[in-house]
Amino acid sequence: KALISTDRPECWRFAGVVPRLLWNSTVLPGACVPGGRSSVSSLVNTHPGYHQLLLCSRFSSAPASTDVTYEQLKQLLAGRKAVVIDVREPWELREYGFIPGSINVPLGQVNTALQLGADEFKEKYGGEMPQQTDNIVFTCLAGIRSKNALDTAASLGYKDVQHYPGGWQDWVKNEQHN
Repeated sequence: KALISTDRPECWRFAGVVPRLLWNSTVLPGACVPGGRSSVSSLVNTHPGYHQLLLCSRFSSAPASTDVTYEQLKQLLAGRKAVVIDVREPWELREYGFIPGSINVPLGQVNTALQLGADEFKEKYGGEMPQQTDNIVFTCLAGIRSKNALDTAASLGYKDVQHYPGGWQDWVKNEQHN
């Protein structure tokens, strides 16, 4: 049986290459093919010659769990264990409010901002420039823009990036209940 489905056009170019690559690779227990299903792992484990495979779980540099809850964000802010970056536009923060302790870097500026020098970042955004190893939590209104910012930061080599999917809407709701 073939490991690659050739009935999907995006797989055609790999149909001849992948089997050759798989023969001379090393297996990682419990690994799976990107975008694949668990049946691929069982196929690998039951067919002779395929037991020495290197199969990657994913290609993204973002961490497996990137969502932060309201409670987790409160703890991170209280312990100063994260740089919280709000990626909404400045007028949104003025009109609706912001999470205390957050730094405003509009989404369209995140890529450039995270490549500035520390002094220039502080001058422009009023907060400390996050280091590549700092825990960064992105937030916005409802989690869409913050996820985009997370992906941008991860692509720039930031290792510990997360986002608050509830965003400002969830923050206000929880703050009113407390």
